[in-house]
Amino acid sequence: MIKLLHVEDDADIREIALMALGLSGGFEVVQCGSGEEALIKVQHMTPDVFLLDLMMPGMSGTQALEAFREMDHLVHVPAIFMTARTRQSEQDALRAAGALAVISKPFDPLVLGDTIKTTLRL
Repeated sequence: MIKLLHVEDDADIREIALMALGLSGGFEVVQCGSGEEALIKVQHMTPDVFLLDLMMPGMSGTQALEAFREMDHLVHVPAIFMTARTRQSEQDALRAAGALAVISKPFDPLVLGDTIKTTLRL
């Protein structure tokens, strides 16, 4: 079972991702609507992977990842970003910031789980 922390401010996207990962199987999903909420959650959990929205009000996905990396138990947790920003330079910047992969929005719910599993195996 892959313990995944999904941080996304859009409730509809959270719901679609939750259903997609449930259908894929093999995921224990914890969801947060903001980076700030995620910072509270991770004080009591260590996920196997972060699935982070890039653009969120208050704290961006990259800012949340930076904050996670300051916690000893989260230093090596892989991060996957989901974003509508699909230019190669933007994706390269996310990888330079520590992203293992970047999933473009809108994403295909039918392959989301498999994409994450394949990324984690790399």
